[in-house]
Amino acid sequence: MSRPGPPPGGSFPARPAPPAGSSFPARPAPPAGGSFPARPGPPVGARPGPPPDLGDDETRHPAVDAAVRAIANAATLAPADQIAQYEAAYETLRETLATIDQT
Repeated sequence: MSRPGPPPGGSFPARPAPPAGSSFPARPAPPAGGSFPARPGPPVGARPGPPPDLGDDETRHPAVDAAVRAIANAATLAPADQIAQYEAAYETLRETLATIDQT
């Protein structure tokens, strides 16, 4: 398989210039002192709650339900602790799916 070469004549057409008389707005400079204001967090109540009850207990898996609850509860933790909760839930889900695939 070969890659396509340059167009015949060996050069590419020139890119069009911006329209005459147009100007682009300048980007704002960073604030004096070099520090930016703190970024606001999400509004209170913006995080979703636990999933609704889906009913049929025969189709549910307790390990999956526990992992989903752990993910929902992680929203109240500090960011460093959230990561640990998410990793633990991921590992639980991965192991659970692996055992389900084997049956």
